[in-house]
Amino acid sequence: MAPSAVLPQSTSSDPALPLVSLAPLLAFDPSATPSAAQSLLSALKSSGFLYLTDSPISPSLLSHVYNLSAEFFARPSEEKDALAWTTPRANRGYSGMGMEKTSLGMSKEEVEKERGGEGDDQKESFEIGRDNEDGQPNRWPEGDTEFRKTMMDFFEQCKQLHAVVMKGIALALNLDPEFFADFVRQGDNTLRLLHYPSVPAGAFANGRVRAGLHSDYGSITLLFQDSRGGLQVEREDGGFVDVTPIEGTIVMNAGDLLSRWSNGLIHSTRHRVVEPPLKMGKDEEWYPPRYSVAYFCNPDFDRTIEALPGTWEDNKGGKKWEPINSGDYLEQRLSATY
Repeated sequence: MAPSAVLPQSTSSDPALPLVSLAPLLAFDPSATPSAAQSLLSALKSSGFLYLTDSPISPSLLSHVYNLSAEFFARPSEEKDALAWTTPRANRGYSGMGMEKTSLGMSKEEVEKERGGEGDDQKESFEIGRDNEDGQPNRWPEGDTEFRKTMMDFFEQCKQLHAVVMKGIALALNLDPEFFADFVRQGDNTLRLLHYPSVPAGAFANGRVRAGLHSDYGSITLLFQDSRGGLQVEREDGGFVDVTPIEGTIVMNAGDLLSRWSNGLIHSTRHRVVEPPLKMGKDEEWYPPRYSVAYFCNPDFDRTIEALPGTWEDNKGGKKWEPINSGDYLEQRLSATY
């Protein structure tokens, strides 16, 4: 019988990161939406991370996604390996323990040098993309129609939420609210199910982590995390802030391509998954498993990303980066870490 994934629970009344309500952005109310959009942009400019509240995604659907994820990772290794991740361009399928080394490196050589003393990531994952991309089929468990339907329902709801958030960012940047619509129409995004297995306390000796320090690659990431904790965001001074799980919220952060789009105005903040906080008064010999669900939002892979109007002209210092194709950038980063 598969283990039951632990659902998010509130563990903090004083979060270190800002909370932004989705309600005004979803309603697109002229009296409230501009203020909410500015709050969203302010959080992305200051820390690059925030909590989204008032999510339209139902708790029952999220619960079902968590439980199906736990059941998937409890399958025998041979069943999961039959659905193995194939190529960076496809970015679909199962990745076993140690296959990916999350890193800041832009090449395999840089990744090996950076991660050499940390060991492999202590996680396994399953990637799902849009279901209608020519030549890049998803790798579904045979005969499991419920798994496929649930994950694609969740994928589509997250895709719609991506469009809502990008609309808010456009508004805050004094762009047409529909500016990004043609950049996110196809939905070249990735739904990633993650399982960090139970490990002995000693597994984190010598700087080992569950996932190494890295930034995300696309526009934004929507993270749904359980109550275990362990996600940390790097501060400007090099220290780290715990991203404490808060019930009913989505953790959102900016990725590299949104930072490039904004000419550096928005931060693609580095983060990692480390040894989870110990329960107060408990001396644990084993850390329980951690489950999370990440939805990586990207500009469509055929689109070119360059500095947005209003972010580089006049006395703003010019464009910091050359234009780059979205799909090519994602493929380059994934090629380095797998």
